[in-house]
Amino acid sequence: MSSLIRGNSNVVGCLCAIKSAQEPFDADEYIERLAWRTPGGGSKGGAEAFDPKRLLEEFQNHIEELKQLDEKIQRKVEKLEHQCHREAKEFAHKVQDLQRSNQVAFQHFQELDEHISYVATKVCHLGDQLEGVNTPRQRAVEAQRLMTYFNEFLDGDLRSDVFNNPDKIKEAADIIQKLHLIAQELPFDRFADVKAKIASKYHDLERQLIQEFTAAQRRGEIGRMREVAAVLLHFKGYAHCVDVYIKQCQEGAYVRNDVFEDTAVLCQRVNKQVGEVFSSPETVMAKLIQNIFENKLQAHVKEKLDETRHSDVEQYLKNLYDLYTRTTGLATKLTEFNLGSDKHTFLSKLIKSIFSSYLESYIDMEREYLRTRGAMILQRYYDSKNHQKRPVGAGSIQDLKERIRQRTNLPLGPSIDTHGETFLSPELVVNLLQETRHAFERCHRLSDPSDLPKNAFSIFLLLVDHLCVEHIDYALEIGLSAIPSPDAKNANLYFLDVVQQANSIFHLFDKQFNDQLMPLISSSPKLAECLHKKKEVIEQMEVKLDTGIDRTLNCMVGQMKHILATEQKKTDFRPEDENNVMIQYTTACSKVCAYVSRQVEHVRKSMDGKNVDTVLTELGIRFHRLIHEHLQQYSYSSMGGMLAICDVAEYRRCAKDFRVPLVLQLFDTLHALCNLLVVAPDNLKQVCSGEQLTNLDRNLLHAFVQLRVDYRSARLGRHFS
Repeated sequence: MSSLIRGNSNVVGCLCAIKSAQEPFDADEYIERLAWRTPGGGSKGGAEAFDPKRLLEEFQNHIEELKQLDEKIQRKVEKLEHQCHREAKEFAHKVQDLQRSNQVAFQHFQELDEHISYVATKVCHLGDQLEGVNTPRQRAVEAQRLMTYFNEFLDGDLRSDVFNNPDKIKEAADIIQKLHLIAQELPFDRFADVKAKIASKYHDLERQLIQEFTAAQRRGEIGRMREVAAVLLHFKGYAHCVDVYIKQCQEGAYVRNDVFEDTAVLCQRVNKQVGEVFSSPETVMAKLIQNIFENKLQAHVKEKLDETRHSDVEQYLKNLYDLYTRTTGLATKLTEFNLGSDKHTFLSKLIKSIFSSYLESYIDMEREYLRTRGAMILQRYYDSKNHQKRPVGAGSIQDLKERIRQRTNLPLGPSIDTHGETFLSPELVVNLLQETRHAFERCHRLSDPSDLPKNAFSIFLLLVDHLCVEHIDYALEIGLSAIPSPDAKNANLYFLDVVQQANSIFHLFDKQFNDQLMPLISSSPKLAECLHKKKEVIEQMEVKLDTGIDRTLNCMVGQMKHILATEQKKTDFRPEDENNVMIQYTTACSKVCAYVSRQVEHVRKSMDGKNVDTVLTELGIRFHRLIHEHLQQYSYSSMGGMLAICDVAEYRRCAKDFRVPLVLQLFDTLHALCNLLVVAPDNLKQVCSGEQLTNLDRNLLHAFVQLRVDYRSARLGRHFS
């Protein structure tokens, strides 16, 4: 039954469209509602029993009704479609009629346009004809008028009102300007008198116009100034008018002590005014700025620089840098004004005209000042220390002995006693670097771009000479001379302090090299020269530092050797009473370890980076070698061997402070060797085959065993056969 109803879904859809145009149609729901409304068509649990025949009959009747409704709707749709087609044809006919009307109107418009063009051509032709007739007429009238005025000058009687009425000065100026041009063409011998009269009137009117312009400027009448300037534009005195304007606008402008700020304010004020008064304001502004530079600024610069040029070079250089910087800064501000097509070149030439004579000799004065200033700073420091600088490399016998002593351990006389003075001054270094920084800044600003790398390099060489050679290198030389010989007692090993300070100073030098010198030479061939010079200085200093550190380490080892020699007794390792030994390690060991700990801490404070490990490694190796050789000088009883092991254990504990694996490994091996002094004879071979001793030379092992007091009696030598 459901399939029968669903087969006529198009009919049901039409009914749904009539009943509800908004809600979607659901055939199953529609059938359920229809069945629910039909008596006997509901569920079996309803009020009436389910009657399928009655429900089928109801569905068939309903289907017939829907078919009739569908036919009715179809007829209505066909009627509407027919009406729509008819109206579409009528609308198409109307559109065609409108297109034909539009074409007719367009044709009429074209005809009208052609007619207008024809009339316009006729009008233009007529205008040309009228102009051709009117222009000669106007010229003739103008010529007649000028001839009339010329006759007045010829007669010597200026009767016309235009020459006698002050209110008509503009018209008179126009006439006299034209007459003046005409008079230039006349022969002098016949018209000398009239030419002189016209010239006199020309200059008189020109003077009156300039006076009128000046008065209008003082009154602040921009409109009148513009009118007079326009009239004067055709006179020879126009340039004088501009000069008067420039001179007058500067009156009262410089009331403060800052000429640069006053100039900027003046140009800002005048720039707006010249655009309203003159026809070519860019020319007037350029002339104003040129006048200010060539007069006001040049006089200011000359006054400031000439008063210090020969009396105070430092102040002169500061003034030159400040004045040049402020002038270029002012020029940068002035570029915002219209000064013509190439205003940057124009301003650069003005600046060069002021400073060229000073900039030519700048770098020579800069170098001379730095040379004198650096020498003074150095001398003032050494004078404060009451120190007379020793000539380095003078070639005397004493210098030769000192150089041999520095490079060897030969005792060629006592070392210099500097009482712990490093002769390195942070304050001196800061002063030198500060002076050089100012010099680099001035060099960057005042040097020609083509000379900048060369000038910067010359300043760098002076810094190297004063800081690296005269101060650091000299301090290293003195420090090397002050290092005592290895056999000196209670020596003051202050060279590590020299190393620390020299390293700190060189870091400052390197920072200035990178921050201030490199930007000035980075794109020039001078870069390679600077880097080579810096490398050369570093290498020379490193050689002296390495030499001094090596000799200082020798002195440390010598001090340890002295402690061992004075504090270590032969009875320490062969006690008279083997059963009453109460100490953990010997006095010599205690003092050596205390001394070594102090030196390790000293090295850590004096070095940085990998240099700490490098120096401590070398010190640790020498420390181990000394203890190893020292232990081989004694013979050991059983209890003495135990004391030696305790001493080595203490040395090993001290070696941990080095934080160098190699040094700790060396003392671990030495500790294992000392076990050979106490081990039972039958266990010697086993101990020698242990992990730490198995790779050592058999002769070394045998040498330690020979140190035992029972070596011959116990026939220990057979254990190494």
